[in-house]
Amino acid sequence: MSHDPAIRRLSSRVVYENRWMTVREDEIERLDGSRGIYGVVDKTDFALVIPAENGGFHLVEEYRYPIGRRAWGFPQGSFPAGRTGTPEELARHELAEETGFRAGTMTPLGYLHCAQGTSGQGFHAYLATGLKPGEHAREVEEQDMRQRFVTRAEFRALIRDGSITDDSTVAAYTLLALYEES
Repeated sequence: MSHDPAIRRLSSRVVYENRWMTVREDEIERLDGSRGIYGVVDKTDFALVIPAENGGFHLVEEYRYPIGRRAWGFPQGSFPAGRTGTPEELARHELAEETGFRAGTMTPLGYLHCAQGTSGQGFHAYLATGLKPGEHAREVEEQDMRQRFVTRAEFRALIRDGSITDDSTVAAYTLLALYEES
């Protein structure tokens, strides 16, 4: 089996950049020699946290501009510009920032890619237990964020009725189910 890439990059240029992402256009060559372009969104990896207690989860809801509506999901995000750390440190940071909770235990559930057709960005999923409440410290972009506890049955109902459409939240829930099976 060949390990040669099916697509080879010939050149690359940045077409847009801000503090959250870079969009580049790559000139590519396919295995058959045909050429084309590929648009890629470069974003840093993020952490997603499943804050679990009492048979359910704490979710956050905020207005998501690209889809034009409010949506529920698990707390998630990346480090602010200029700050770095381990994936677990990031998960702890996001949990405290968005919910105010501090986790006694942070269990890694896995790593997934979230939009592999357009980006190399991925996320580390964690299960947060032993939650201790505190004050959240949301960023200005999160000023409309709400928080709520849901049972597992309510969580599944939110997926079914379209209130949760975030692929990372649903994928992390699958990782949790696999973890609980083992």
